[in-house]
Amino acid sequence: MGHREDLLEGARRCLLEKGFARTTARDIVKESGTNLASIGYHYGSKDALLAQAYISLVEQMSFEGGTGISGAPGSLERFREVWSNIVDSMREPGSVWRLSMEVMTIDLPEVRDHLARAQREGGRGLVALLMGVPEEEVSDESADTLGRFYMTLMSGLIAQWTFDPKTAPDGATLTEGLRRIIEAATRT
Repeated sequence: MGHREDLLEGARRCLLEKGFARTTARDIVKESGTNLASIGYHYGSKDALLAQAYISLVEQMSFEGGTGISGAPGSLERFREVWSNIVDSMREPGSVWRLSMEVMTIDLPEVRDHLARAQREGGRGLVALLMGVPEEEVSDESADTLGRFYMTLMSGLIAQWTFDPKTAPDGATLTEGLRRIIEAATRT
């Protein structure tokens, strides 16, 4: 690996161990075996590097579970499976989702720009997974509507799991809520 990749890997480890606000440039350098100047050269700033490291941690996650998704694309069963897998990932020690709450509150324009771009692509990924289509086939319009809906659901779920995991919803609860919304919306 080169310095760029070493820095990214070191930053990922620091984020999971210390969080965004408590990670220093020196922590990243120590963890990556690189030097301070390489952060600026490759990423522009420590915060830009940490934002990229956070995005890469989220991108590495899989919501398909150990056996894959069996529910039909777009079905309530698939919705339940995917959101159950997401909730299971929130239960894991050292979950990246706890870090997500901290990242959501960061008020650094440079970081916000990185995260805003990643948000759209995260929504696109959820649309692809839930609708059973390749990510490159998800239109911008779908990413900007359905994808934003899913990302809003994700943010709320992260917040609930951060504040009170004992009462936070699971995949079955979210699916029942969606089923009731569909039922109410389709009543004649």
